Amino acid sequence: MPTPRTDPLTLEVVELIGTVVARYYEEYERAAARHSLTGAQARVLGLLSIDPLPMRRIAQKLKCEPSNITGIVDRLEARGLVERRPDPADRRVKLAAPTEEGRATAHHLRESLHFAREPLGDLTEVERALLRDLLKRMLGEVPEPGPR
Repeated sequence: MPTPRTDPLTLEVVELIGTVVARYYEEYERAAARHSLTGAQARVLGLLSIDPLPMRRIAQKLKCEPSNITGIVDRLEARGLVERRPDPADRRVKLAAPTEEGRATAHHLRESLHFAREPLGDLTEVERALLRDLLKRMLGEVPEPGPR
């Protein structure tokens, strides 16, 4: 295993990443609270607004236990924001999917996340693609070919 870098530039980058993450989560929590949601509920709703998913897949994406996701989906379902339905590919599997109200709420949440979106607006498409690729590389993912 390589020795962790402790040079000033690496330490500064690590600190900046931490600051960006903290500010993003602070804003996300405030936006969620305006919709009477917890941050976790808002993240699940946002994820489901992209694509209905089984509980296990939601847990994998959010890096948490499936039992936690079941409780979150139960609360979202009780509010009329999410529904469970059979997976057309495997009727034994239940998918969590947003209702119309859930999709609208997820849209309003995304629209209210200015910190997460606005600084990226100042970057060119090439700079955003480079940032995406660098972040994916840091996470061990293979970057997708994109605009250069």
